Amino acid sequence: MTTENNPQEENEGGLYNAARKVLLAAAGVTVAAQEELEKLVDKLAEKGEIAERDARRLINEVREKRDEMLKNHREEAAKNRPAAATRADLEALAARVEELSRKIDELKRKAS
Repeated sequence: MTTENNPQEENEGGLYNAARKVLLAAAGVTVAAQEELEKLVDKLAEKGEIAERDARRLINEVREKRDEMLKNHREEAAKNRPAAATRADLEALAARVEELSRKIDELKRKAS
């Protein structure tokens, strides 16, 4: 069995893969930035330039802000995601297709 390549599917797959790579890179950058921030704050606390309590509070503030941003991003993405078709939607669509097919057949018979 031969399969033809659908350019639209390839494009969508390419877009998916590109978006996936960007998101994974962004996640990696976020983790690396968080680790670097924690190292910097720990060094500042060790040197006595900021209090240990302040260092932990700063790290917690950054984590909370990051978590809030991620939550907002997920909520926005969920809003923009198209709703899935329900069984009732599919049944209604199938009935409409069947009705239109009958009408086409009737028109073909009349035209003959």
